[in-house]
Amino acid sequence: MKDKVLISAERLRRHCQGVLTRVGLREAHAALVAESLLFADLRGVASHGVVRVPTYLDRVHAGVMEIDPEMELVRDNPASALLDARNGFGQVAGVKAMDAAIAKAEAFGAGVVGVKNSNHFGVAAFYAMRASAARMVGLVVTNASPAMTPHNARKPLLGTNPLAVAIPAGSQKPIVLDMSTSVVARGKIRFVAARQGDRIPFGWAVDADGRPTDDPLAALNGSLVPIGGPKGAGLSLVIDLLCGALTGTALTGEVKNITDTSGPSKTGHMFIAIDVAKFIDPQVFSHSVDTIIQRIKALPSADGSPVYLPGEIEFNLEAKRREEGIPLAIDVIEELNCLGERYDVGKISGDAFAIR
Repeated sequence: MKDKVLISAERLRRHCQGVLTRVGLREAHAALVAESLLFADLRGVASHGVVRVPTYLDRVHAGVMEIDPEMELVRDNPASALLDARNGFGQVAGVKAMDAAIAKAEAFGAGVVGVKNSNHFGVAAFYAMRASAARMVGLVVTNASPAMTPHNARKPLLGTNPLAVAIPAGSQKPIVLDMSTSVVARGKIRFVAARQGDRIPFGWAVDADGRPTDDPLAALNGSLVPIGGPKGAGLSLVIDLLCGALTGTALTGEVKNITDTSGPSKTGHMFIAIDVAKFIDPQVFSHSVDTIIQRIKALPSADGSPVYLPGEIEFNLEAKRREEGIPLAIDVIEELNCLGERYDVGKISGDAFAIR
C-alpha cells in the first residue's frame, strides 16, 4: 500500500488515548474521543479519524476550545433536553447527549437532546449506533462551518451538515445511513486529497467563480456541491436551523471551521432516540427489518456487483481492519509520533508501540 502503513486498531487507540489524557482529558473522556476516531478509521472515514487529533489540540492550545469542561443539561424536560457542551470536545458532548436521549426514550418513547456550544464531533453514525445498540432508532444531525452556497447563491453559507440514522435489525446488520448534505464531506478534501496532493473528481466542488474544479485547494476556497441541487441545500439549511438556531448556539454561517483558531466554533447538534418497544413488539420489528434487508439483497444487481444496504460496506471494512490493521499515511503517523514524543506516550510504527 503506497505511502501507508498498517497499524493495529488497539495500538492506535492506546496512543491517541494516551496523548489526550496527557493533554488534560479525564481518562473516560479521552477513551470516548479515541473510540470515536478509531470508529471512523475502521469504517473507512479517514477524514474524521486520528488525522483530526493535531487539529483538535491546535484549537485547545490556541485557547479557543476547552480541554475538559463540566457539561450540563441547562434545560431538562421529560422527553427533551438541552446540553451545554461549554466549548468542550464534541465527542464527549455527543455521547452524553445521546445517552440522555436513550434514557428519555426508555421512559417516554422518544427522547430529543440538543447540544449547544460544542465542537466537531467526528462521525455522526457513532452516536446513532449507540441508540441502535440499545434496540432503538437513532437519528443525529449537526451543523458545520460554511462550505456550500444556498441554492442559486454565490457565497458559501451552509455547512455540509451531516445526517445519520441507525435502525436495529435482528440477525442482519443494522441499517446505518450516514451522509453529508454535500456530494462529499469537506474533510475528504481538506484532510485527505489536499494533504496527499491528489486531484478530486469533477462534480464534488466548484471554485470561487462557480466553475467545476478537480483542484482540492480551489474547492476549499470555493463551494462544495450539494446533493440533489436545491434539495441538498434545503436539507442543509433545515439541519442548521435545528442545530444552530434551535439550540441558541449560532445563526447559519456563523460556525467556525475546525482550522479557524480565531474563536470558539459554535457548533450545535441534535440527537433523537426512538424506543421501538413503545411502538411495536421489538421482535416483530427486527423480523420485519431482516425481511426487508433480505428482500433487497435478493434483487438482481444492476452492474453485477453486490447489492449493499446503508452501512454494510462499512461494517465489512471494520471487521477486515480490526483483523489486518488500519492503513495510515506516513505523514499522519509522523504527526502522531510527534505528539507521542511531546506528551511522553511513545511512538507508533508498523512494528512496535512503546509506552515510556
